[in-house]
Amino acid sequence: MTPGPASTAEEIIEHLRALGSDENIAGMARFGIATETALGLSNVQLRRVARTVKTDHARALDLWTSGIREARLLAAFTADPKALTLAEARQWANACNSWEVVDTVADLFVAARLEQVLIPEFAADEREFVRRLAFAMIATAAVHLKKEPDSDAACLAAADRDSCGRRAQLREEVGQLGTQADRQAQPRLPRPGPGARAEARGQHGPHGTMDRQGRAARTDERQGPPATWAPPHEANPGLTRG
Repeated sequence: MTPGPASTAEEIIEHLRALGSDENIAGMARFGIATETALGLSNVQLRRVARTVKTDHARALDLWTSGIREARLLAAFTADPKALTLAEARQWANACNSWEVVDTVADLFVAARLEQVLIPEFAADEREFVRRLAFAMIATAAVHLKKEPDSDAACLAAADRDSCGRRAQLREEVGQLGTQADRQAQPRLPRPGPGARAEARGQHGPHGTMDRQGRAARTDERQGPPATWAPPHEANPGLTRG
């Protein structure tokens, strides 16, 4: 049975279960969507259901309480922005466990005009999805609240500056961890003993490596023959000059 405006949260959830798809759940996981409670409905399907059941704030709260991914998205689609309280918004934010839910709920919070209070609050929060909510609201407000006074813009800018500072600190910490990991990953070769060093000097000459030996040979050529050099006819008396 297709749900309608009078349908309860339980009846709507049963309808959502009937529309579920395991194949869609596998596809969601590839995009980083939390699928532990997912039924496998697309946002297109959920918005179609939302148009059918209409707005009902009390029912939206019940849908959110279920913890099901699709029910929570449908709750954000069908909640009444004018009825949403700060306490309810904070409760929803604390329960967010996926970027997809965060971005959907952010639209509702801005429509409820709670962004002035929640953006600075959430931007200073250490939890990943709560902080993401702050910047998702900034993006939504930038699109839908273009005619807001300068005080609102200053509030958004303050939250953005807080994020920039945190990102810079995070980049520095990650860089330090990466450097330490590289050092630990480099193999430590055993140092050669005296016998090995002597053998290496015998193979490569007094200059150490073959490269240094080659450079030394070129230097000797520029400086002329060594002191022990003698013309061929003096080195071998049997040879005569032509």
